[in-house]
Amino acid sequence: MRVLGVDPGLTRCGLGVVDALPGRRARLVHVDVARSDPTLDVDQRLLVIARSIEECLEEHAPDTVAVERVFAQHNVSTVMGTAQVAGLAMVAAARRRIPVALHTPSEVKAAVTGSGRADKAQVQTMVARLLGLAEVPRPADAADALALAICHLWRPAGTLGAPQREPGALTAAQRQWAAAEQAARRRA
Repeated sequence: MRVLGVDPGLTRCGLGVVDALPGRRARLVHVDVARSDPTLDVDQRLLVIARSIEECLEEHAPDTVAVERVFAQHNVSTVMGTAQVAGLAMVAAARRRIPVALHTPSEVKAAVTGSGRADKAQVQTMVARLLGLAEVPRPADAADALALAICHLWRPAGTLGAPQREPGALTAAQRQWAAAEQAARRRA
């Protein structure tokens, strides 16, 4: 299974692609941080981030997309931007019929570090260790996106949980077509 983790943010949006390996291991495929200029109007910032998400989906053809679930914060403008970018990621995946899963920050921290209260440095260190990286992914948004992908691979809701679409939403022919499209994108 290949998972794209999206750590949504309007200024910095982490994008991390991870492949599942046997023995509950994972391999880094791609990591990036999409950035938008805070001096631009919000619609233009969203367009920049949307293009980066679209390019990542096209290039890496994930089987599923894991997005950080937006939660309440004191800074309303930060929550708004985060929610808008999360929506962009979900719509981009839905257009490709790629299932989407939402994970809370504490779920992600617990899956990667063993503690739902881990700090950013602990998450970065464990992501580097789990993926066999020589250095921690920077900025933290990159590590968070990879942690989301790893969480999705390892959490029961990620691999075996409730379907993201109603059973039978796609016909057998549509499922075969979608699988063939994903395989073609991976070969390209």
